[in-house]
Amino acid sequence: MRNSGGLRRRAVGGFNAWVVRLRSSRRWGRWVRRHLTVVTYTGRRSGRTFSTPVAYRRKGDIVTIAVAFPDAKNWWRNFTGDGGPISLQLEGADRDGHAVAQRGDKGRVLVTVRLNDQPRP
Repeated sequence: MRNSGGLRRRAVGGFNAWVVRLRSSRRWGRWVRRHLTVVTYTGRRSGRTFSTPVAYRRKGDIVTIAVAFPDAKNWWRNFTGDGGPISLQLEGADRDGHAVAQRGDKGRVLVTVRLNDQPRP
């Protein structure tokens, strides 16, 4: 199959758009937002701004994102080494933080975000 990359990209884009709409839903939104957020970051090489929905866990000012199928995704690579700035939609507000990605022994990737003090208006 020659153009499977484009088809996969469109399918993922459609799914991500659906998840973002689901987060805004009156019926399902409050439950979905407990587990899914949208991260926004600037690409290291391109300088472009990207947003993508991700599952997360939060304890205080630390947010942990377990990257599913990390070898098929690139967004988390922007946060290797010393990491970088990131924004998350949490509790109806954008929160800025610093994200660091680490790959574990079994190939799993965790992105740990330390949130800044105050939400943005």
